[in-house]
Amino acid sequence: MAQVPGIRLNDGHTIPQLGFGVWQVPDDEVVTAVGTALAAGYRSIDTAAIYGNERGAGIAIAESGLPREQLYVTTKLWNHDQGHDSALRAFDASLERLGLEYVDLYLIHWPVPARDAYVDTWRAFEKIRADGRARSIGVSNFHVPHLRRLLAETDVVPAVNQIELHPNLPQAELRAFHTEHGIATEAWSPLAQGELLGDATLAAVAEKHGRSPAQVLLRWHVQLGNVVIPKSVTPARIQANIDVFDFELSAEDVAVLAALENGKRVGPDPDIFNP
Repeated sequence: MAQVPGIRLNDGHTIPQLGFGVWQVPDDEVVTAVGTALAAGYRSIDTAAIYGNERGAGIAIAESGLPREQLYVTTKLWNHDQGHDSALRAFDASLERLGLEYVDLYLIHWPVPARDAYVDTWRAFEKIRADGRARSIGVSNFHVPHLRRLLAETDVVPAVNQIELHPNLPQAELRAFHTEHGIATEAWSPLAQGELLGDATLAAVAEKHGRSPAQVLLRWHVQLGNVVIPKSVTPARIQANIDVFDFELSAEDVAVLAALENGKRVGPDPDIFNP
C-alpha cells in the first residue's frame, strides 16, 4: 500500500499530499468509489456541497471502519450560501450529511466577486475553526486580488487555496503568492480533465519511466509541492493514481512538461464566474 507524504499547513495541521476527489460522482456511486479509494490507501477525501454526494462519502467513511483521526475530509461551501450566517447554516448541513462531528478542511468554493460576500463568509469560517468544527479553513479558485483582500480585512490566513492547475495552466504567479504567504497549493483537475493524456510529449516521458501519462502528471504535481486530488471511479485507475511515490521525474522531464503551458483552462475563470 502506498505511503502518502503529508504537507504541513500554516496552522500546524498536516494534509496528505495526494487525496481522492469525488466531483461528478453520483451519490449512489460514491460509496463504492470512496470505499475502493480507502482500501487502496487513500486517507484524504475531497467533496463539496454542490457535488451532491456528501452523504454517500460519509457512509463510505463510516463503513470503512478506519479511525476518524486517520482520515482527512474536505468539503466546500457553495456560492449561494455565501454570507456570514448562511455559511454557518450551510456548514451545519454539510456536517449532518457527512455524519461527522468535524471536517479537516472547509473551503469557500469560489470567490464569486460579483456577490461581494467572501469576506463576511471568511469571518464565519474563522468562527467555525475557532469552535473546532473545521480543523483548517481555506479557499478554492481565489486569485491574488481575492487573497490580498482576505489578508487585509480578516485575521486568519487561508491554509489552502485549491485551484485548477496542470501543465497547460501551471499558475506560477499564484503559486509564488501562496509560497510567500504560507498557503498550500492544492490542484483540482490535475489531469486537465483528461485533455492532456493523449499528448505525445507526455506520452514520451511516460514511456521513458514505464508509467502511465496520468501517473507522470501526478508525479509532476508532487514534485512541485502541490497537494493533488485525482478523481476516478475505475478501481485500476484509483490504484494507479496513488502509486506515484516510487519514481522521480528528472529536471529534463519537468522542463519538457513545462513547455506544455498554454494558459488553457478546463474550468471557469474565477474572476468572472458568478453563478
